[in-house]
Amino acid sequence: MIRPDLDQLPAYVPGARNERAVKLSSNESAEAPLPTVTQAMADALSGVNRYPDMGASELRAALAEHLGVTVEQVAVGTGSSALCQQLVTAAAGPRDEVVFPWRSFEAYPIFTRIAGATPVPVPLTAEHRLDLDAMAAAITERTRVVFVCNPNNPTGTTITAAEWEAFISQVPADVLVALDEAYFEYNQAEDTPVATQEITRYPNVVGLRTFSKAYGLAGARVGYAFGPEPIIAALNKVAVPFSVSSVAQAGALASLELADALAERVAATRTQRDRLERYFDSPHSEANFVWVPADALPVTPQEFAAKLADADLLVRAFDEGIRITVTDAAEADACIAAWEQVR
Repeated sequence: MIRPDLDQLPAYVPGARNERAVKLSSNESAEAPLPTVTQAMADALSGVNRYPDMGASELRAALAEHLGVTVEQVAVGTGSSALCQQLVTAAAGPRDEVVFPWRSFEAYPIFTRIAGATPVPVPLTAEHRLDLDAMAAAITERTRVVFVCNPNNPTGTTITAAEWEAFISQVPADVLVALDEAYFEYNQAEDTPVATQEITRYPNVVGLRTFSKAYGLAGARVGYAFGPEPIIAALNKVAVPFSVSSVAQAGALASLELADALAERVAATRTQRDRLERYFDSPHSEANFVWVPADALPVTPQEFAAKLADADLLVRAFDEGIRITVTDAAEADACIAAWEQVR
């Protein structure tokens, strides 16, 4: 009754939960949405007896203005992760391939397997950065989608404009390239591609962003994709109907009106990020987390994360290292205290 190839499907592992611990394992904001956002979402609750606007027309219009594109160039989904899956579903199937950096967003191989396609992970460089030359070399006649995560999750590193140009010039025009900018608002790198510009230059490029991170709406589940109209139309065709709730749409709409408040919160997070980078002597991150490579730890990442959990600090352990979410000063203090306790 069930597809046998799903036995190969890796499980997505969410951040651990412990009500008494400081949770720095899921790249969430420590701050609640701003009062006007919360009020907009509360007001929307009075209409939850009705289905949400399936086309998210008001939110798409606001996003189009925010991004400088047309409404037809914007799709909305339940987080940018859902839109990643929709991209793979729309473009790839059995015997096709999906190329992505590794380690990177751990759902990329999952979405690939769900579509029946073959994942093609490409190792990062020794500097924990995307190896775009190797990714370009990994493209074959079977490749349908390439994910470029910038800043990369979990390392926080970015690519340069020159690296991107060299890479995209080698990608066939019929291969879809997803420039995943889930952490875009935290990124201050001056020399890096920006999806709003790249979608105007390349008809096979689509950008992905989310309200889950800097906007603090992780629990509302709303993200967006933007790019050439044919790609966006295909994304909408494979979307689950009515997937973005009316409450989530209201929260996202209200959030877009608070650019100054968002900038203040992001700046505060960057301050703590710089502080933790200095403490850990970690690779430079342009996201709301820092990366501690496995070779900088006295034991395996999983063992060290378990010790930190015993000290009431939750982080995300991978075979290659530990990712630590950056939030505010109090949680950064707790992170350093726990690390000092167990190291």
